[in-house]
Amino acid sequence: MKILSAASELFPLVKTGGLADVTGALPAALAAHGVEMTSIVPGYPAVMAALEKAAPLHSYASFFGGPAQLLRGKAKGLDVIAIAAPHLFERPGNPYLAPDGKDWPDNAQRFAALGQAAADVASGINARYRADVLHCHDWQAALGAVYARFLGGPKTLMTVHNIAFQGQFPASVFAMLGLPPQAFEIDGLEYYGSVCYLKGGLAMADAITTVSPSYAQEICTAEYGMGLDGLLRARRSVLRGIVNGIDTDVWNPAEDPHIAARYSAKTLAKRSANKRAVEARFKLDAGDGLLHGVISRLTWQKGMDIFAASLDQLVATGARLALLGSGEPAIEAAILEAAAKHPGHIGAVLGYDEALSHLLQAGCDTILVPSRFEPCGLTQLYGLRYGSVPVVARTGGLNDTVIDANDAGLQAGVATGFQFSPVDLPTLEHSLTRTAECFADQHLWRRLQKRGMAQDVSWARSAASYAQLYRTLVKA
Repeated sequence: MKILSAASELFPLVKTGGLADVTGALPAALAAHGVEMTSIVPGYPAVMAALEKAAPLHSYASFFGGPAQLLRGKAKGLDVIAIAAPHLFERPGNPYLAPDGKDWPDNAQRFAALGQAAADVASGINARYRADVLHCHDWQAALGAVYARFLGGPKTLMTVHNIAFQGQFPASVFAMLGLPPQAFEIDGLEYYGSVCYLKGGLAMADAITTVSPSYAQEICTAEYGMGLDGLLRARRSVLRGIVNGIDTDVWNPAEDPHIAARYSAKTLAKRSANKRAVEARFKLDAGDGLLHGVISRLTWQKGMDIFAASLDQLVATGARLALLGSGEPAIEAAILEAAAKHPGHIGAVLGYDEALSHLLQAGCDTILVPSRFEPCGLTQLYGLRYGSVPVVARTGGLNDTVIDANDAGLQAGVATGFQFSPVDLPTLEHSLTRTAECFADQHLWRRLQKRGMAQDVSWARSAASYAQLYRTLVKA
């Protein structure tokens, strides 16, 4: 069975967040289920540099403002079709943002190109390849499902990784999409007089998934649906949640090249060397006391405004913090102010560093994820894998993957971390205090770590669910 995966990110070629980890890990995970997945991605400089043995699949004389070519080859072990369109994608840095930090003004064209190219390839524009299912990820690829519907293409699956990002553009954009007028109706791309790429994909895909069962329920409500809850309630029969997995070869503390000391659940004492390395990197006082870790975008969605306000209480519990992330300037400033106020207790590195994120998971005692909403979350899965106990808000995929260390969970021997709700300052501060109290009982803490490390956070079960869904779509 041939599946074409369309996405704007693909690890290890281009990554700004968890989307890339998912699209990069799925092909290998699905191979065990007889699924051959090819990934179509924009021809960013990093993608074109990695592409090997590329063969032309199709050429466009004029494609959203210039000539383009579809090239099929291998890139770091992945089967890839690159959209070689220099006028759209030959740009350095972030794939979505211009150097001034604002969206590229032609993002509507850039990701319409991704959608159309995906649908063209999946529909057999070249006789050498036709997909059984086109799998579109997030708003950047959502038009793939729309184009496929009008091209008479294969069945389509639309996966929502975060419904807050929808790809909304002025109505004038529709004219350049080359779609029939009926595509710009209430049951298609039209959204309060604008064009909404994600809405179009959700309306026209044959099936919809999101990245956890809880999030699939949440986005059907006004609180979490970001204006698309009505559409999703109408399509609830084709909506399901499948929890993400992680690449357990890339994220493996027993073999990780990015950490100071490798270890397993049987050799947890070796984690201390990683703790020393984190302390040194973040200029923290050395010691065996509780060390919290944060690896996050510093945004409202991630609850980082409330977290920044909780840092005095965090230090008051005797804990320390190592934070890696970037985002809203006001939150960055609040974090740096707290670090200056509590030297040796709070350390922050603004930005993103893949290797450093591995070290934090290996050296911190907890990983904090206080998100207001979280479709799935991968950070807590990495934490479970590495013995960094998750402290998470009770929402979305965090709720589905972390079992709270309340009395019932502890007595039943199933607890793997700490949950709290609602996401407000008093509740978060209470959770930090509760975590510190549990950390004081090192026998209990070791049990939490080992139980977390024993969880199956791989793609095995999730890949089986996707494979079954693909087969159901093809049979239908």
